[in-house]
Amino acid sequence: MNKIYQSQALAVLLTSLLSGAAVAHEHGEHTAALDTAKIEQLTGAKGKLDSAENVFKVTVPRGDLSVTVAGVKMTPATGFTSWAAFTPAGDKTMVMGDMVLQEDQINPVMSAALENGIQVTALHNHFLWDTPKVMFMHIGGSGDAESLATGVGKVFAKIKETSGGKVQKRTKFDAGKTSLDPKPIEAIIGASVEKTGEVYKVTIGRTTQMDGHQVGKTMGVNTWAVFAGSNDKAIVEGDFAVLESELQIVLKALRSGNIAITSIHNHMVGESPRIVFLHYWGAGAVSDLAKAIKGALDSQPKA
Repeated sequence: MNKIYQSQALAVLLTSLLSGAAVAHEHGEHTAALDTAKIEQLTGAKGKLDSAENVFKVTVPRGDLSVTVAGVKMTPATGFTSWAAFTPAGDKTMVMGDMVLQEDQINPVMSAALENGIQVTALHNHFLWDTPKVMFMHIGGSGDAESLATGVGKVFAKIKETSGGKVQKRTKFDAGKTSLDPKPIEAIIGASVEKTGEVYKVTIGRTTQMDGHQVGKTMGVNTWAVFAGSNDKAIVEGDFAVLESELQIVLKALRSGNIAITSIHNHMVGESPRIVFLHYWGAGAVSDLAKAIKGALDSQPKA
């Protein structure tokens, strides 16, 4: 009898293994072959295949930068190398990566990503006391391998194009002396403006759940914009609170309005739904700035 049970158990095990293999094959789990030569050609970068994980990673060391951190001379190998990794994901390909950028490269490179089918998933610093200041833009995407590689190639090309470029033109004035008329801001954005000192602020609340409790506007779950300056020469800066599904469309809307993105990150952990925060900066006529913020607000799906 024991031999019968052993035979039955072995049969069940073999059936399970064969079924699992069939499912893995059906869903393309680590079975698809990456065209590594094509990825290198389209990205313009050399790569290396990790056969154990079936991931092909291309790298572009930022050897054009001369960075010190707290007085220590850094090299590309110490965390200043841009990269993108490709792997099969079912019938698609997935890409993830990290771009090493100087401040004036961030928004041109971000626009290149967004305009070529590459998602921007985070923007932040990795170091303190770095000179010149360096920021890191994380990217992602899923779809056709050639399209993704082409998009990443556009990003790498924009980094090369903007390397060592001229500093972007700055708007100079004293933000402690504001003379702008807040009425156009209220009319365009459709929300009340609060005057605090010499600035005008718009705050629009959202809600999420933490520890089973609702948290909202006053707890920091909000989109806000601060305006200062004159009607013709003003700045706007602030923070958008967005759902993960809204991040890309809001980034595109702000960039189309010539608003610079300065960071993308989380403010909380464990909330549901998850809220992503993106900080921004813009300079120009106050009505143009208000229209750009309104456009981004309108891009978010209505509840």
